[in-house]
Amino acid sequence: MDGAIVVLSTTASKDEAKRIALALVEGRLAACVQVVRGIESVYRWKGKVCVESECLLVIKTRESLFERLAERLRSLHSYDVPEIVSLPVLKGTRDYLNWLEESVDSGGTVP
Repeated sequence: MDGAIVVLSTTASKDEAKRIALALVEGRLAACVQVVRGIESVYRWKGKVCVESECLLVIKTRESLFERLAERLRSLHSYDVPEIVSLPVLKGTRDYLNWLEESVDSGGTVP
């Protein structure tokens, strides 16, 4: 298996987060997406400091799917510049990593 990664993104609402999560898992771009509600983000946007309530998406996938996942995520997202960052999974149990690999697309069949 190529490297497992965790991709992080935030959304403006629970509904948007669930819609994106379902699309990524149904499209086999992610094995699992956890939706963490109730986070507060402090960030700079267009010269102003903003404080907003958001949902965090924790997306489990393979490194080789990152570009396709990012493209799909951007197409579904309401933000002009959505957060789409990946972190490597340095270690994991063999059973979990096998499940992840079996749960995502392995041959470019995702629409």
